Amino acid sequence: MTTQESSASSAAGPLPGEPRWLDAEEQRAWRAWLYSAQLLMDRLDRELTHETGISHAYYEILVALSETPGRSMRMSELADRCLSSRSRLSHAVSRLEERGWVRRQVCEDDGRGQLAVLTEEGFTALEAAAPVHVEGVRTHLFDQLTPQQVESMRDFGEALLRHLES
Repeated sequence: MTTQESSASSAAGPLPGEPRWLDAEEQRAWRAWLYSAQLLMDRLDRELTHETGISHAYYEILVALSETPGRSMRMSELADRCLSSRSRLSHAVSRLEERGWVRRQVCEDDGRGQLAVLTEEGFTALEAAAPVHVEGVRTHLFDQLTPQQVESMRDFGEALLRHLES
């Protein structure tokens, strides 16, 4: 809904307690960003799955593990990093264990905690999938933007991260 569609809005702005409706340009920007991000993620997932048999969600788990010391991470931290519920992550790790790409290990610091550990086979699968993923990101995102748009995208993303991670 935009300001023009709201009968409660006035030229002076919203009344206290009223929604701050998006104006037409904000609505257009929001919808373009939202839909393009959804289409991009869908395209990357379909291409990666088709070419490598690894979904984008599983790829992100493998990447997260590959970037940590010892290629291991507490399951709870991995769930947070992947923006996943603990039960959804546990299910994904089970599927990756079946492939031999990840194994679970009891956390030495805390016997109750579990670590997800990237195996050599998992790292090899990640190395094979990475060129497919990066080519998709390059083709469907960066090749479509000017250097100035890439800089703006970075600035935009960093501003949102500062706000959302605080």
